[in-house]
Amino acid sequence: MKKYIPYILAVLLAGFGLLTFFLSTSVIFDLFGIRAKEGNYVLFVVWSNFISSIIYFFAAYGYVKGEKWTAALLGISTLILVSAFVGLLFHANSGGIYEAKTIKAMVFRISVTLVFAIIAHFTITKKRS
Repeated sequence: MKKYIPYILAVLLAGFGLLTFFLSTSVIFDLFGIRAKEGNYVLFVVWSNFISSIIYFFAAYGYVKGEKWTAALLGISTLILVSAFVGLLFHANSGGIYEAKTIKAMVFRISVTLVFAIIAHFTITKKRS
């Protein structure tokens, strides 16, 4: 069972990446009418999600191959998302328009990315050191 864990994690991360990629590109390029459904989206948050989705794909590959850089890559993604979240809070506090669900979604996305980074650190980086 232990040998399947990296593959399971890679599939979960790739699935999360695909969902993130689909949603962010749909808003950026106004595909399928999703931009209108999203309401008052904040573009720099959408772009940070898009960048993170690309990172998730590389990290999923890193999980499968057991690459030490996987945790660092996910850490970078976490930093990108935290930076966007701080920017979102500044945007909201300065009277900018946004959706309340964006705050919840960012907290969720940051948490998931951080959990994947911690798992990669303890399952790959610590094991290979």
